[in-house]
Amino acid sequence: MESTSSAQGRLSVLAKHICPVPTDVQGLSLQGCSAGDSAAYERRNIADDDVVIVAALRTPLTKARRGGLKDTDAVDLLATVFKAVLDRTGVEPQAIGDIVIGSVLGPSSQRANECRIASFFAGIPETVPVRTVNRQCSSGLQAIADVAAAIRAGFYTIGLAGGVETMSLNPMAWEGGINPRVESFPGAQGCMMPMGVTSENVAAKFGIDRKSQDEFAVRSHRKAAAAKAAGKFKEEIVPVSTKVKDPKTGAETPVIISEDDGVRGSTTMESLGALKPAFKKNGTTTAGNSSQVTDGAAVALMMTRAEARRRGLPVLGVFRSFAAVGVDPSIMGVGPAVAIPEAVARAGLALDDIDVYEINEAFASQASYCIGKLGLDENKVNPNGGAIALGHPLGATGARCTATLLHELRRRGRGARFGVVSMCIGSGMGAAAVFEAGGEVDKFTTAHAVPGQVLLSKDAIV
Repeated sequence: MESTSSAQGRLSVLAKHICPVPTDVQGLSLQGCSAGDSAAYERRNIADDDVVIVAALRTPLTKARRGGLKDTDAVDLLATVFKAVLDRTGVEPQAIGDIVIGSVLGPSSQRANECRIASFFAGIPETVPVRTVNRQCSSGLQAIADVAAAIRAGFYTIGLAGGVETMSLNPMAWEGGINPRVESFPGAQGCMMPMGVTSENVAAKFGIDRKSQDEFAVRSHRKAAAAKAAGKFKEEIVPVSTKVKDPKTGAETPVIISEDDGVRGSTTMESLGALKPAFKKNGTTTAGNSSQVTDGAAVALMMTRAEARRRGLPVLGVFRSFAAVGVDPSIMGVGPAVAIPEAVARAGLALDDIDVYEINEAFASQASYCIGKLGLDENKVNPNGGAIALGHPLGATGARCTATLLHELRRRGRGARFGVVSMCIGSGMGAAAVFEAGGEVDKFTTAHAVPGQVLLSKDAIV
């Protein structure tokens, strides 16, 4: 007869097999994950209502006032990427439920009309509505989050989200007067600070010295140059047929812009060290360790997984979560350090589960701070360079980073599963979104290999 302790041991083992699944993991697959990734939970079952991205494309990013897109308006930039995502996926334009475009500097009502005009240029019918959104530097990501939310709510099954910025034609400026009551509210005063001054505040408050910032900038350029040389951006870039105007004669020359023009692989500590502080005497923020002023556009075509399957479209990525948070406006650059943990937690993950981070490099000071504050592995952050090398077209940056992230995850295959896009936001905010690679579901199986067995059925795995 079996001993009491032995019986109790067997009951304990049995209890583990029949205990209910905790409520916080209900709906998740219980089969083993064969991908070898770091996620703390099993891969999800396929859900028909998952919001997926089937195409994410962008224009080249070019230097404002000097680059190849300096004379190209928002209409032509958007029309180019609108048409490209539809051509590549074969989705009929009339199937789109809504178009949401992020933009920061363009006059509000005019930019909304320009986005609508761009849709006609791309062959999208009048029945498809268009709107704009402005959450400063996160506008492109906010557009993606808005479309994802609308699809999840059942408003429509297919949406187009993205962003555009023409910083050559719409420079940063404050229009009108300033409410005198701002002086009575410290937070409101922070909203009026130039972004470069907030960078200096972050550097001073958290001890990010000039050398560290310049080293960060050099790495950004070198990574971007390597990615460009390897052709990594080609699958996400749509060439733009446009014209370049001679500022002296006014003569227009037809051109096709197909590459980013701000990347300088030859950047060195010596060349950056020769630059003077741009925002504060004896400061540490320079033109070389700040993001570039840039023209460009980017979009993502989104739909339910069921719709993608019905159309036979491969899934580039899955939208998992989004968070926007508020921080002290005077150090607005710390936004990603607060937004990323929030978005990751909403996805049911931990920071270590993220394989690739696309964090906008508004300034080397704030990007360095956020990476250090969160304890991120720098090898996971901006593997193909960031805004210091590629540029920061404000309203388009969120969508640009999403395109870059999803194509990077696809290149890595089973070596990467989750990615994050994040940025700081002028006036004191941060935003972040979590995406999952398109092939995130393991094939279900309960069979296991049994070495040495030869008398098994034909269905067994040996």
